[in-house]
Amino acid sequence: MKALFNSRLVAFFISLLIATTTAAFLSLLENSSQEVIITAFLLAFTSGFLLTYITFEYLIFREINRLYATLDKLRKKDPKAQKQTIIKDKLEASMNPISQLKAELSSFASGKQQEIEELKKLEAYRREFIADVSHELKTPIFAAQGFIHTLIDGAAEDEGVRTKFLKKAAKSLDGLNALVQDLLVLSQMETGTIHMKKESFDIRILVQEVFEQLEKQASKRNMKLKFEQRYDKPLLVLADRNRMRQVFGNLIENSTKYGSEDGKISVTFESIKDAIIVHVRDDGPGIEEAHINRIFDRFYRIDKSRNKDTGGTGLGLSIVKQILQAHQSKITVKSKPGKETVFTFRLQKVGA
Repeated sequence: MKALFNSRLVAFFISLLIATTTAAFLSLLENSSQEVIITAFLLAFTSGFLLTYITFEYLIFREINRLYATLDKLRKKDPKAQKQTIIKDKLEASMNPISQLKAELSSFASGKQQEIEELKKLEAYRREFIADVSHELKTPIFAAQGFIHTLIDGAAEDEGVRTKFLKKAAKSLDGLNALVQDLLVLSQMETGTIHMKKESFDIRILVQEVFEQLEKQASKRNMKLKFEQRYDKPLLVLADRNRMRQVFGNLIENSTKYGSEDGKISVTFESIKDAIIVHVRDDGPGIEEAHINRIFDRFYRIDKSRNKDTGGTGLGLSIVKQILQAHQSKITVKSKPGKETVFTFRLQKVGA
Protein backbone atom coordinates (compact mmCIF):
# COMPACT_ATOMS: atom_id res chain seq x y z
CA MET A 1 0.00 0.00 0.00
CA LYS A 2 1.64 3.24 -1.09
CA ALA A 3 1.27 6.47 0.86
CA LEU A 4 1.69 10.02 -0.41
CA PHE A 5 4.17 10.75 2.41
CA ASN A 6 7.10 8.63 3.55
CA SER A 7 9.93 9.11 6.05
CA ARG A 8 12.41 10.53 3.47
CA LEU A 9 9.94 13.08 2.19
CA VAL A 10 8.94 14.17 5.69
CA ALA A 11 12.61 14.39 6.75
CA PHE A 12 13.47 16.45 3.66
CA PHE A 13 10.83 19.11 4.31
CA ILE A 14 11.55 19.34 8.04
CA SER A 15 15.33 19.58 7.55
CA LEU A 16 14.84 22.13 4.77
CA LEU A 17 12.72 24.21 7.11
CA ILE A 18 15.35 23.98 9.89
CA ALA A 19 18.24 24.82 7.52
CA THR A 20 16.37 27.74 5.94
CA THR A 21 15.49 29.14 9.36
CA THR A 22 19.12 28.79 10.51
CA ALA A 23 20.47 30.49 7.36
CA ALA A 24 17.93 33.31 7.65
CA PHE A 25 18.90 33.90 11.28
CA LEU A 26 22.64 33.99 10.41
CA SER A 27 22.05 36.38 7.52
CA LEU A 28 20.72 38.91 10.02
CA LEU A 29 24.04 38.92 11.87
CA GLU A 30 26.58 41.48 10.60
CA ASN A 31 29.62 39.24 11.01
CA SER A 32 28.17 36.30 9.05
CA SER A 33 29.76 35.75 5.66
CA GLN A 34 28.15 33.96 2.76
CA GLU A 35 30.42 30.95 3.25
CA VAL A 36 29.40 30.68 6.89
CA ILE A 37 25.72 30.90 6.01
CA ILE A 38 26.03 28.19 3.30
CA THR A 39 28.04 25.96 5.60
CA ALA A 40 25.51 26.40 8.41
CA PHE A 41 22.67 25.73 5.95
CA LEU A 42 24.28 22.48 4.76
CA LEU A 43 25.12 21.31 8.28
CA ALA A 44 21.63 22.14 9.56
CA PHE A 45 20.02 20.44 6.55
CA THR A 46 22.21 17.32 6.80
CA SER A 47 21.92 16.88 10.56
CA GLY A 48 18.23 17.72 10.50
CA PHE A 49 17.56 15.29 7.68
CA LEU A 50 19.44 12.42 9.35
CA LEU A 51 17.89 13.03 12.75
CA THR A 52 14.35 13.39 11.39
CA TYR A 53 14.70 10.45 8.99
CA ILE A 54 15.98 8.12 11.69
CA THR A 55 13.28 9.25 14.12
CA PHE A 56 10.43 8.76 11.67
CA GLU A 57 11.80 5.65 9.98
CA TYR A 58 12.64 3.65 13.09
CA LEU A 59 10.27 5.03 15.69
CA ILE A 60 7.11 5.76 13.69
CA PHE A 61 7.02 4.52 10.10
CA ARG A 62 8.58 1.15 10.86
CA GLU A 63 5.91 0.46 13.46
CA ILE A 64 3.19 1.65 11.09
CA ASN A 65 4.55 -0.66 8.38
CA ARG A 66 4.49 -3.55 10.81
CA LEU A 67 0.85 -2.82 11.57
CA TYR A 68 0.11 -2.68 7.83
CA ALA A 69 1.84 -6.03 7.35
CA THR A 70 -0.27 -7.54 10.11
CA LEU A 71 -3.46 -6.13 8.60
CA ASP A 72 -2.49 -7.47 5.17
CA LYS A 73 -1.98 -10.94 6.60
CA LEU A 74 -5.38 -10.81 8.28
CA ARG A 75 -6.98 -9.50 5.08
CA LYS A 76 -5.52 -12.35 3.01
CA LYS A 77 -7.33 -14.79 5.28
CA ASP A 78 -10.59 -12.87 4.84
CA PRO A 79 -12.12 -13.19 1.30
CA LYS A 80 -14.53 -10.29 1.92
CA ALA A 81 -11.66 -7.98 2.84
CA GLN A 82 -9.70 -8.97 -0.28
CA LYS A 83 -12.54 -7.85 -2.53
CA GLN A 84 -12.54 -4.40 -0.91
CA THR A 85 -8.76 -3.86 -1.03
CA ILE A 86 -8.59 -2.16 -4.46
CA ILE A 87 -11.39 0.28 -3.62
CA LYS A 88 -9.83 1.15 -0.27
CA ASP A 89 -6.39 1.68 -1.82
CA LYS A 90 -7.82 4.25 -4.21
CA LEU A 91 -9.61 6.09 -1.43
CA GLU A 92 -6.57 6.04 0.85
CA ALA A 93 -4.09 7.18 -1.80
CA SER A 94 -4.74 10.79 -0.78
CA MET A 95 -4.26 10.12 2.95
CA ASN A 96 -1.16 10.31 5.07
CA PRO A 97 0.08 7.11 6.77
CA ILE A 98 -1.58 7.87 10.10
CA SER A 99 -4.94 8.51 8.43
CA GLN A 100 -4.51 5.35 6.35
CA LEU A 101 -3.78 3.31 9.44
CA LYS A 102 -6.80 4.75 11.24
CA ALA A 103 -9.00 3.98 8.25
CA GLU A 104 -7.62 0.45 8.00
CA LEU A 105 -8.12 -0.25 11.68
CA SER A 106 -11.64 1.19 11.63
CA SER A 107 -12.54 -0.88 8.58
CA PHE A 108 -11.04 -4.03 10.05
CA ALA A 109 -12.78 -3.50 13.39
CA SER A 110 -16.09 -2.85 11.64
CA GLY A 111 -15.74 -6.04 9.59
CA LYS A 112 -14.93 -8.11 12.65
CA GLN A 113 -17.88 -6.62 14.52
CA GLN A 114 -20.18 -7.67 11.70
CA GLU A 115 -18.74 -11.17 11.84
CA ILE A 116 -19.35 -11.27 15.59
CA GLU A 117 -22.96 -10.17 15.09
CA GLU A 118 -23.47 -12.84 12.42
CA LEU A 119 -21.97 -15.50 14.70
CA LYS A 120 -24.28 -14.40 17.51
CA LYS A 121 -27.28 -14.72 15.20
CA LEU A 122 -26.13 -18.17 14.05
CA GLU A 123 -25.62 -19.24 17.65
CA ALA A 124 -29.12 -18.05 18.58
CA TYR A 125 -30.52 -19.85 15.53
CA ARG A 126 -28.64 -23.03 16.48
CA ARG A 127 -30.01 -22.96 20.03
CA GLU A 128 -33.54 -22.34 18.74
CA PHE A 129 -33.20 -25.14 16.19
CA ILE A 130 -31.95 -27.66 18.76
CA ALA A 131 -34.79 -26.72 21.10
CA ASP A 132 -37.34 -27.11 18.27
CA VAL A 133 -35.94 -30.47 17.16
CA SER A 134 -35.93 -31.74 20.74
CA HIS A 135 -39.53 -30.67 21.20
CA GLU A 136 -40.70 -32.14 17.89
CA LEU A 137 -38.97 -35.47 18.56
CA LYS A 138 -40.16 -35.64 22.15
CA THR A 139 -43.88 -35.40 21.29
CA PRO A 140 -44.26 -38.58 19.15
CA ILE A 141 -41.71 -40.52 21.22
CA PHE A 142 -43.50 -39.81 24.51
CA ALA A 143 -46.88 -40.56 22.94
CA ALA A 144 -45.78 -43.95 21.57
CA GLN A 145 -43.95 -44.68 24.82
CA GLY A 146 -47.08 -43.99 26.87
CA PHE A 147 -49.28 -46.27 24.76
CA ILE A 148 -46.77 -49.12 24.83
CA HIS A 149 -46.15 -48.90 28.59
CA THR A 150 -49.90 -48.87 29.19
CA LEU A 151 -50.18 -52.11 27.23
CA ILE A 152 -47.26 -53.67 29.12
CA ASP A 153 -48.88 -52.73 32.42
CA GLY A 154 -51.90 -54.90 31.63
CA ALA A 155 -54.09 -53.11 29.10
CA ALA A 156 -53.02 -55.63 26.46
CA GLU A 157 -55.40 -58.19 27.95
CA ASP A 158 -58.33 -56.27 26.46
CA GLU A 159 -58.24 -56.91 22.72
CA GLY A 160 -60.13 -53.73 21.85
CA VAL A 161 -57.83 -51.52 23.96
CA ARG A 162 -54.77 -53.33 22.62
CA THR A 163 -55.69 -52.71 18.99
CA LYS A 164 -56.60 -49.07 19.69
CA PHE A 165 -53.39 -48.31 21.55
CA LEU A 166 -51.18 -50.10 19.03
CA LYS A 167 -52.72 -48.04 16.24
CA LYS A 168 -52.07 -44.82 18.17
CA ALA A 169 -48.49 -45.86 18.90
CA ALA A 170 -47.97 -46.71 15.21
CA LYS A 171 -49.39 -43.32 14.19
CA SER A 172 -46.97 -41.55 16.56
CA LEU A 173 -44.04 -43.53 15.18
CA ASP A 174 -45.13 -42.78 11.61
CA GLY A 175 -45.08 -39.09 12.48
CA LEU A 176 -41.61 -39.50 13.99
CA ASN A 177 -40.39 -41.25 10.84
CA ALA A 178 -41.81 -38.47 8.64
CA LEU A 179 -40.03 -35.87 10.79
CA VAL A 180 -36.69 -37.69 10.60
CA GLN A 181 -37.04 -38.16 6.83
CA ASP A 182 -37.80 -34.44 6.32
CA LEU A 183 -34.82 -33.47 8.47
CA LEU A 184 -32.60 -35.81 6.47
CA VAL A 185 -33.82 -34.41 3.13
CA LEU A 186 -33.38 -30.84 4.34
CA SER A 187 -29.85 -31.53 5.58
CA GLN A 188 -28.86 -33.26 2.34
CA MET A 189 -30.16 -30.37 0.27
CA GLU A 190 -28.31 -27.76 2.33
CA THR A 191 -25.03 -29.69 2.06
CA GLY A 192 -25.49 -30.30 -1.68
CA THR A 193 -25.67 -34.08 -1.30
CA ILE A 194 -28.94 -34.27 -3.24
CA HIS A 195 -28.68 -33.16 -6.85
CA MET A 196 -31.65 -32.13 -8.96
CA LYS A 197 -32.39 -34.47 -11.89
CA LYS A 198 -33.75 -31.97 -14.33
CA GLU A 199 -35.96 -33.00 -17.23
CA SER A 200 -38.50 -31.42 -19.54
CA PHE A 201 -42.15 -31.91 -18.54
CA ASP A 202 -45.56 -30.24 -18.73
CA ILE A 203 -46.12 -28.46 -15.44
CA ARG A 204 -49.90 -28.44 -15.96
CA ILE A 205 -50.03 -32.23 -15.85
CA LEU A 206 -47.91 -32.35 -12.69
CA VAL A 207 -50.18 -29.89 -10.86
CA GLN A 208 -53.26 -31.84 -12.01
CA GLU A 209 -51.73 -34.99 -10.48
CA VAL A 210 -51.19 -33.15 -7.17
CA PHE A 211 -54.80 -31.88 -7.31
CA GLU A 212 -56.06 -35.45 -7.70
CA GLN A 213 -53.84 -36.63 -4.85
CA LEU A 214 -55.14 -33.96 -2.44
CA GLU A 215 -58.72 -33.79 -3.70
CA LYS A 216 -60.08 -35.99 -0.90
CA GLN A 217 -58.32 -33.94 1.76
CA ALA A 218 -59.68 -30.70 0.28
CA SER A 219 -63.22 -32.08 0.02
CA LYS A 220 -63.31 -32.68 3.80
CA ARG A 221 -63.35 -28.89 4.18
CA ASN A 222 -65.44 -28.36 1.05
CA MET A 223 -62.53 -26.64 -0.73
CA LYS A 224 -62.06 -26.52 -4.49
CA LEU A 225 -58.77 -27.11 -6.30
CA LYS A 226 -58.64 -25.45 -9.70
CA PHE A 227 -56.56 -23.77 -12.37
CA GLU A 228 -57.25 -20.06 -12.57
CA GLN A 229 -57.59 -20.25 -16.37
CA ARG A 230 -57.54 -22.70 -19.25
CA TYR A 231 -54.21 -23.73 -20.75
CA ASP A 232 -54.64 -25.25 -24.21
CA LYS A 233 -50.93 -25.60 -24.91
CA PRO A 234 -48.28 -27.52 -22.93
CA LEU A 235 -46.24 -25.46 -20.47
CA LEU A 236 -42.85 -27.16 -20.59
CA VAL A 237 -40.32 -26.47 -17.84
CA LEU A 238 -36.85 -27.82 -17.09
CA ALA A 239 -36.81 -29.07 -13.51
CA ASP A 240 -36.67 -32.12 -11.25
CA ARG A 241 -40.20 -33.51 -11.61
CA ASN A 242 -40.28 -35.44 -8.34
CA ARG A 243 -38.96 -32.50 -6.34
CA MET A 244 -41.44 -30.13 -7.97
CA ARG A 245 -44.19 -32.55 -7.00
CA GLN A 246 -42.96 -32.03 -3.42
CA VAL A 247 -43.10 -28.26 -3.86
CA PHE A 248 -46.68 -28.20 -5.16
CA GLY A 249 -47.72 -30.92 -2.71
CA ASN A 250 -46.48 -28.95 0.30
CA LEU A 251 -47.90 -25.62 -0.85
CA ILE A 252 -51.32 -26.96 -1.80
CA GLU A 253 -51.56 -29.24 1.24
CA ASN A 254 -50.81 -26.26 3.51
CA SER A 255 -53.64 -24.39 1.82
CA THR A 256 -56.06 -27.28 2.41
CA LYS A 257 -55.12 -27.24 6.12
CA TYR A 258 -55.10 -23.51 6.79
CA GLY A 259 -57.32 -22.06 4.08
CA SER A 260 -60.93 -21.11 4.65
CA GLU A 261 -63.62 -23.77 4.61
CA ASP A 262 -65.76 -23.62 1.47
CA GLY A 263 -62.87 -21.71 -0.13
CA LYS A 264 -60.74 -22.39 -3.18
CA ILE A 265 -57.10 -23.04 -3.99
CA SER A 266 -55.95 -22.00 -7.43
CA VAL A 267 -52.77 -22.26 -9.47
CA THR A 268 -51.89 -19.74 -12.18
CA PHE A 269 -49.08 -19.84 -14.76
CA GLU A 270 -47.53 -16.87 -16.56
CA SER A 271 -45.38 -17.60 -19.58
CA ILE A 272 -42.67 -15.02 -20.19
CA LYS A 273 -39.59 -15.01 -22.40
CA ASP A 274 -37.40 -17.49 -20.55
CA ALA A 275 -39.50 -18.69 -17.61
CA ILE A 276 -42.84 -19.89 -16.33
CA ILE A 277 -44.02 -17.90 -13.30
CA VAL A 278 -46.16 -19.93 -10.91
CA HIS A 279 -48.72 -18.52 -8.45
CA VAL A 280 -50.33 -20.73 -5.80
CA ARG A 281 -53.23 -18.82 -4.22
CA ASP A 282 -55.76 -19.53 -1.48
CA ASP A 283 -58.52 -17.34 -0.04
CA GLY A 284 -57.78 -18.26 3.56
CA PRO A 285 -57.23 -16.03 6.61
CA GLY A 286 -53.86 -14.84 5.31
CA ILE A 287 -50.57 -14.31 7.12
CA GLU A 288 -49.75 -11.33 9.32
CA GLU A 289 -46.80 -9.18 8.22
CA ALA A 290 -44.86 -10.11 11.37
CA HIS A 291 -44.77 -13.76 10.27
CA ILE A 292 -44.04 -13.33 6.54
CA ASN A 293 -40.23 -13.30 6.86
CA ARG A 294 -40.14 -16.39 9.08
CA ILE A 295 -42.60 -18.86 7.60
CA PHE A 296 -39.80 -20.60 5.67
CA ASP A 297 -37.78 -21.19 8.86
CA ARG A 298 -37.67 -24.75 10.14
CA PHE A 299 -40.42 -25.58 12.62
CA TYR A 300 -41.77 -22.03 12.56
CA ARG A 301 -45.49 -22.06 13.23
CA ILE A 302 -47.88 -19.15 13.14
CA ASP A 303 -50.42 -20.98 15.27
CA LYS A 304 -48.74 -23.80 17.16
CA SER A 305 -51.92 -25.29 18.61
CA ARG A 306 -53.68 -25.35 15.24
CA ASN A 307 -50.64 -26.92 13.57
CA LYS A 308 -50.62 -29.76 16.09
CA ASP A 309 -54.24 -30.50 15.24
CA THR A 310 -53.61 -30.55 11.49
CA GLY A 311 -50.39 -32.56 11.62
CA GLY A 312 -47.21 -32.00 9.63
CA THR A 313 -43.57 -31.84 10.60
CA GLY A 314 -43.18 -28.06 10.37
CA LEU A 315 -40.49 -28.48 7.69
CA GLY A 316 -42.59 -28.35 4.53
CA LEU A 317 -41.95 -24.73 3.56
CA SER A 318 -38.25 -25.04 4.44
CA ILE A 319 -37.98 -27.95 2.02
CA VAL A 320 -39.88 -25.97 -0.63
CA LYS A 321 -37.41 -23.11 -0.26
CA GLN A 322 -34.38 -25.41 -0.56
CA ILE A 323 -35.75 -27.21 -3.63
CA LEU A 324 -36.41 -23.94 -5.45
CA GLN A 325 -32.99 -22.57 -4.50
CA ALA A 326 -31.48 -25.70 -6.07
CA HIS A 327 -33.39 -24.70 -9.24
CA GLN A 328 -31.88 -21.16 -9.04
CA SER A 329 -35.30 -19.85 -8.11
CA LYS A 330 -36.69 -17.96 -5.14
CA ILE A 331 -40.13 -18.26 -3.58
CA THR A 332 -41.93 -15.15 -2.38
CA VAL A 333 -45.18 -14.75 -0.49
CA LYS A 334 -47.73 -11.96 -0.45
CA SER A 335 -50.66 -12.01 1.89
CA LYS A 336 -53.69 -9.89 2.71
CA PRO A 337 -54.96 -10.87 6.16
CA GLY A 338 -58.54 -12.03 5.93
CA LYS A 339 -58.45 -12.25 2.13
CA GLU A 340 -55.73 -14.36 0.48
CA THR A 341 -52.18 -15.66 0.42
CA VAL A 342 -50.13 -16.06 -2.77
CA PHE A 343 -46.88 -18.00 -3.13
CA THR A 344 -44.89 -17.16 -6.27
CA PHE A 345 -41.81 -18.65 -7.92
CA ARG A 346 -40.41 -19.15 -11.40
CA LEU A 347 -39.03 -22.13 -13.32
CA GLN A 348 -36.88 -22.33 -16.43
CA LYS A 349 -38.94 -22.53 -19.56
CA VAL A 350 -38.13 -25.11 -22.23
CA GLY A 351 -37.76 -23.69 -25.74
CA ALA A 352 -37.30 -20.11 -24.49
